Amino acid sequence: MTLMLVGIFVAVGILALAQKYPQLHSYRWLLAAALLLFFLAASMVRVVPPGRVGVLILFGQVKGSIPAGLHLVNPLVAVELMDIRTQEIFEHAEAPSKEGLNMVIEVSCLFHLIPEEAPRVYAFIGPHYEQVVVKPQFRSAIRGITVKHEAKDLYTSSRELIASEIFEGLADDLKKRGIEVEKILLRRIQLPQAIVDAINAKLAADQEAQRMRFILDKEKQEAERKRIEAQGIQDFQRIVAQGLTEPLLRWRGIEATRALAESPNTKIVIVGGRDGLPLILNTGPELSAPKKD
Repeated sequence: MTLMLVGIFVAVGILALAQKYPQLHSYRWLLAAALLLFFLAASMVRVVPPGRVGVLILFGQVKGSIPAGLHLVNPLVAVELMDIRTQEIFEHAEAPSKEGLNMVIEVSCLFHLIPEEAPRVYAFIGPHYEQVVVKPQFRSAIRGITVKHEAKDLYTSSRELIASEIFEGLADDLKKRGIEVEKILLRRIQLPQAIVDAINAKLAADQEAQRMRFILDKEKQEAERKRIEAQGIQDFQRIVAQGLTEPLLRWRGIEATRALAESPNTKIVIVGGRDGLPLILNTGPELSAPKKD
């Protein structure tokens, strides 16, 4: 609309100059019309940058929106650009836990404006919707969730659960207002030092208890292994004892005597020893009597 007003002023100026310069008198209307058409055409061309959406406003009323790109619009329409790219809000807040302990929590919220909802957001919230709606709702959701959990839950593995609950509580409210929540990032939680020490001591005690349970289980398994091994040895000895009869022992002795008799070191075999087994004397050269002087 500004270009169109400039065109009107320039056309009026050309007509005024034609009164002073007679040589322009014949062409004054043609020049004025050409300049007016040029500025009118220029005011109809609007370019919306990438990652933005243009909200069309005519005489104080929202008339829709246009996406990124080159567009021809009513020259009387004003185009307000609104960002639809992912944005981040960082919150450093003190929030109470279920026990009433105040802790410092740092959380980030990733969100973006839904392009189709841009006209409604502009009309009912305004271009600074992140300050008007997103940030207050984000703070309220943080305090509403942390007050439901104990401090140890915020300090341990339940952090992801808490971030998920903040996301669920915030996403529904903002989506009704035309804003899409992408992700909640729980950056840091700072508890009172006394609580941190108590939590660490409890975790260390739990780890020690788990280690002792492991040692006891290992010792029980080792005792069971030794019991099974001893039972096997006992069973083996019982079976062997049942199979060792006196005739068998004598037979084994005879076989051993025969083997020794066939050895080149055996010289004398005396039959008729104790229990009927032969006596074997080794009278080899290494055991022969010494020579007389």
